[in-house]
Amino acid sequence: MARLMKQWTIDALGAQNLKLAERPVPEAKPGEVLVRTTAISLNFRDKLVLENGMGMRLAFPFVPGSDMAGVVEAVGSGVTRFRAGDRVISVFDPTWIDGQKPGTARHPTSFALGGLNPGVASEYVAFPEDWFVHAPKSVDEGEASTLPCAGVTAWYALVEKGRPKAGDRVVVQGTGGVSLFGLQIAKAHGAEVIVTSASRDKLDRALALGADHGIDRVNEDWVERVLEITDDHGADHILELAGGANLGRSLQAVAVQGRISVIGVLEGAEISAPAPLVLLKSPVIQGIGVAHRRALEDLVAAVDQTGLKPVVDARYRFEDFRDALAHLDRGAFGKVVVEV
Repeated sequence: MARLMKQWTIDALGAQNLKLAERPVPEAKPGEVLVRTTAISLNFRDKLVLENGMGMRLAFPFVPGSDMAGVVEAVGSGVTRFRAGDRVISVFDPTWIDGQKPGTARHPTSFALGGLNPGVASEYVAFPEDWFVHAPKSVDEGEASTLPCAGVTAWYALVEKGRPKAGDRVVVQGTGGVSLFGLQIAKAHGAEVIVTSASRDKLDRALALGADHGIDRVNEDWVERVLEITDDHGADHILELAGGANLGRSLQAVAVQGRISVIGVLEGAEISAPAPLVLLKSPVIQGIGVAHRRALEDLVAAVDQTGLKPVVDARYRFEDFRDALAHLDRGAFGKVVVEV
């Protein structure tokens, strides 16, 4: 008799359509590994995909989620990268191993898990071995599950593309998962970190985590404060999480020939900025679509070498997946994790 597992699915768009179903536990086919899920980390993207599909043609029943940690239970024939008992984490876009991102000018795309590829909100998954990397040894399952999207996005923006050096001024917008990874990674490279937030409590927590300055963006002009803090030098690197017209504000705050990593769309998918500042400051404005597998492997090594601890705001049971999504919607300090 086939073993059964629990799996969250939707048959139509809308988080209200989430249901916990029973499915047979998959088998590891040639080239695949069967992984028992131990933790799932939620991203704002998961909420958008559930609500509107983000322009993708989803295959129903659709399983959400891209970020997981787990333990290899079995391997199919031909598998060489893993063996039973290995702790692993998922790769956000398993088609992007290294180098240039796949896609064309006409059809840029991302074959991410929980989108054009299957999701991970399941007690077991059987995926090709290339869809996983070894988990860091120094963090627990929930913490490890936060690396595949939020962690590696901040790493790719700052380290792979930004190459920070000691003394750089880095602005981190907000206190979500990417932002707090950015804070910790920037500090590990000797940068001076400025955090903006609409919550005084979250700013205090960010300062306790190591931020050098906290700016209340509701009651202060955050651009003016950045310029004051940096003696008009501006920010060498800004993690732009808001999107929309906020990109124009980031251009005001960035240093001459500084860098803005465009990551989030919380304030709108249509970004805008004044052309004169682009021309006068000559900044690098870099879109960050998460990262390749090699960068994730680099981050895993850095976590073990530096002792970086992902910030987990709350942990939910697998049966409480809907409650975890609601917490994400309210706004988290760091990451929301579902333990399986």
